[in-house]
Amino acid sequence: MLSILQAAGWPIIPLVLCSIVALALVVERFLSLRQARVAPITLVDEVLTVARTSVPPADTIDKLAANSILGLVLAQGLRAVAADNRISEANLRTAVEAAGRDAVHRMEAYLNALGTIASAAPLMGLLGTVIGMIEIFGSTSTGGGATGANPADLAHGISVALYNTAFGLIVAIPSLMFYRHFRAKVESYTLAMEQASERLVQHLLRLTSTRR
Repeated sequence: MLSILQAAGWPIIPLVLCSIVALALVVERFLSLRQARVAPITLVDEVLTVARTSVPPADTIDKLAANSILGLVLAQGLRAVAADNRISEANLRTAVEAAGRDAVHRMEAYLNALGTIASAAPLMGLLGTVIGMIEIFGSTSTGGGATGANPADLAHGISVALYNTAFGLIVAIPSLMFYRHFRAKVESYTLAMEQASERLVQHLLRLTSTRR
């Protein structure tokens, strides 16, 4: 690996740093976007069971908020009703939607950085290619033509060009694939949260209507 880095020259250093950052972001997103941490499958049914006849106490709502990102959204709806048991449908939906926007923002954390790396890595590889070509032409001009060029300089310029092109694609392709994967996952979770929130809102509206 060290010999490859030496052959590729200094332009590959930014690409190596990008690959390290991209790997860290992929691992972090895999851990953060697990089903149990975002939207547990049975959570909304459990919440509806607990809140079947009344809004649960504050400590139960706090535990729900700490459960997952979906739990935070559902907890916001319960807190809105607990604060005003005659809350209007518009205000209740506003509170839940605000929590939903925050939830989406949390799920999308670092995805823009990963997408930027996927877009920039090929350009950085192209930069290394251009630098390698410059070194090749520089060696031929100082050597008095292609036949008089220093073979070592030619080999170094070619290696810089090819290694940087290849490494730029090696970094960009997986980064783009994971970026698209996480985007699709966030969209799926967002839809699940919208459906769960709608079920809770309808249930809470029925609870508040019985108190009027």
